[in-house]
Amino acid sequence: VQLQASGGGLVQAGGSLRLSCATSGRTFSIFTVAWFRQAPGKEREFVAAIRRSGGATAYADSVKGRFTISRDNAKNTVYLQMNSLKPEDTAVYSCAWAPRQVIISALRGPTSYDYWGQGTQVTVSS
Repeated sequence: VQLQASGGGLVQAGGSLRLSCATSGRTFSIFTVAWFRQAPGKEREFVAAIRRSGGATAYADSVKGRFTISRDNAKNTVYLQMNSLKPEDTAVYSCAWAPRQVIISALRGPTSYDYWGQGTQVTVSS
């Protein structure tokens, strides 16, 4: 499975960006997908996850109400719509996939995911 993340960039505080993560997997619809981020000098942290088509979503408290994760199975793509961005959202964002329905209690753990894409840089200026 190959993953390609895109959509990062430089934006002012309060602005928006949409990240995309595309895969060539033929069984995309059963994948659980998540976004993680890592800022300089900090540990990687969970951002959001979505289970297979029609499944549950989960968000980190720090992004709840501002970020939305969604998927387009026809395009084998997952999106992360980020609104009301803050300087503390600055990080490298990476998408991760698991070829199964990850249980809800495990959605936030990086070890639940088998495949990782290259990150995309998001920089929010104040």
